[in-house]
Amino acid sequence: MKVAVVEGDGIGREVIPVARDVLACVRPDIEFFEVELGYARWERTGTAYDDADLHDLKSADAILFGAVTTPPDPDYRSVLLQLRKGLDLYANLRPVKGEGFDILIVRENTEGLYSGIEWTEADRACTLRVITRRGSRRIARFACARTRSHLTVGNKANVLKSDVLFRDICLEEAARAGVPCTTQFIDSFALDILMHPSRYDCIVTTNIFGDILSDVAAFLVGGLGLLPSANIGDRHALFEPVHGSAPDIAGRNIANPIAAVRSAALLLEHIGEPEAAAQVEGAIKKTIAAGITTPDMGGSATTGSFGSALLANLRTPGRG
Repeated sequence: MKVAVVEGDGIGREVIPVARDVLACVRPDIEFFEVELGYARWERTGTAYDDADLHDLKSADAILFGAVTTPPDPDYRSVLLQLRKGLDLYANLRPVKGEGFDILIVRENTEGLYSGIEWTEADRACTLRVITRRGSRRIARFACARTRSHLTVGNKANVLKSDVLFRDICLEEAARAGVPCTTQFIDSFALDILMHPSRYDCIVTTNIFGDILSDVAAFLVGGLGLLPSANIGDRHALFEPVHGSAPDIAGRNIANPIAAVRSAALLLEHIGEPEAAAQVEGAIKKTIAAGITTPDMGGSATTGSFGSALLANLRTPGRG
């Protein structure tokens, strides 16, 4: 079992080592190898990511990914968008779980406004929103396969013709799979998911809407520092915290590693280790219950001290 570890930029360098230690604790047979990507490398070498990196990542059974900074530089291409396309990671999974609700947001990961088709003219800048039948159909099928009781299609079909296509294909696939399915306009949806989270099971939506909706839903569980995500394709899988590189707190040893650790737990589930994933979640809850939390959760623990306590609880699951 080979896992590529990409710490990236900012707090990725602080939280990913904690997640890696957690994986090594529950699966000591994993072979890790490092791949350096991101803005810091670009500043040093002029290259943030290249074909050799893609080749290395393709050799891994899974990828544990931190965060990368994307500067406002027209010559800098988003590393994460390139990775998602290069590895064809078309499904982004963002689980949001709390008391009384268990929501899975399935976000199309390679199209929409993040298609990377952009240009600048004399008096305007343009970004092309691309929604294809193929992309819509495969994400709809993926979401149907993950639905436990009910699928909701987040869209803006009352305004965007491209969303009419997406919505209709999702409805077709849900009907074909025998999955109960309804639709929600994304703007009112963002409010309703906060007011009535228990109404929702699996949600499927387009790229930018899924990005925004999952960030909104983070409010339900205490913030972005707690939410994991998985980027899944037919051959490759990458697991990353939802939060970004957070340069404002980078290097201060106060970043919350829970989202990164939960991303590692998603990796364990993906490779067929649900019991190990549950063990990791149990250790997180024990650590929090003991009052050991980082400043974003009202505590005083550092990234490192939280990680040490978490590992202690992981190694002694019967205590605490």
